[in-house]
Amino acid sequence: MTEQIILAFGLVLVIEGLVYALAPWLVESLLETMKEMPLETRRRIGLVAVALGVALVWFSRGFG
Repeated sequence: MTEQIILAFGLVLVIEGLVYALAPWLVESLLETMKEMPLETRRRIGLVAVALGVALVWFSRGFG
């Protein structure tokens, strides 16, 4: 279980790092756009991202 958590964090860091390395201007643009969004909209986007992440993990594990 611990190995899987470490693997998951490692994959997140790889993906995040690729975004910053390959398209830093896109990150800046996204942050500017998000700054203009209402707090509640950003919260909903975060909750949808969490739900999608949980669903992906659940599906990858064979539906429980």
